Amino acid sequence: MEIKKLLEESSRYIMNTYNRAPIDLRKGRGVKVWGSDGKEYLDFVGGVAVNILGHCHPKIVVAIQKQAQRLIHVSNLYHIEPQIKLARLLVEHSFADKVFFCNSGAEANEAAIK
Repeated sequence: MEIKKLLEESSRYIMNTYNRAPIDLRKGRGVKVWGSDGKEYLDFVGGVAVNILGHCHPKIVVAIQKQAQRLIHVSNLYHIEPQIKLARLLVEHSFADKVFFCNSGAEANEAAIK
C-alpha cells in the first residue's frame, strides 16, 4: 500500500491520540528501521522502551520462535518455568526479594500501593 493511502486508512480507523510521523516502517535490524521508501532511520523510540535490545537480533528471534512453539501467552494464574527462572535472576541481581510480572505501569503502580 502506498504511503498516502496508508496514512488515509490510519486516519480513518485508528484514534489519533498522539501525532505520528508520516513514515511507514517496513523492517528493522538492531537500532535501524527502514520505511517503505527505503529510507533508513535510527529508532530512537525503541518500541516505546520495550525494544531496547533492537530489532531482529538473531538470538532473540530464535528464542521467540522456540517459545512460540511451546506457549504464546500464559496467565499469572499458572506456573511456567521460564517465568520462574527470570524471577530468580531478577531477585539474585537486584534489591528485591520477590518480583511481580505485569503488563503495564498502571498495574505495577496498583500492585505497589497494595
